[in-house]
Amino acid sequence: MNELAANFINYLITALTVAIFGRVLMSWVSPRGNDPISSMLYQVTEPILAPIRRVMPQMGMLDLAPLVAILILQYLVRPVVMRLFEQGA
Repeated sequence: MNELAANFINYLITALTVAIFGRVLMSWVSPRGNDPISSMLYQVTEPILAPIRRVMPQMGMLDLAPLVAILILQYLVRPVVMRLFEQGA
């Protein structure tokens, strides 16, 4: 059961990372965000990016929240969760 939960969280973190990266790419391709893909990516990633934006200082037109979110997911959340599941096994 622990392995199943660890795999689920690992896939979830990977999916969120891909969604954030996809949102960044779509902001370059379709800056207005009027297409369904941009709308879906916005709905998935905004709950993660909005709190980061509130904490970070503004950098003009440069939005570093996606970079910070990916770094947090990959280097803080994933190792901590995986360590918790290793200890529980």
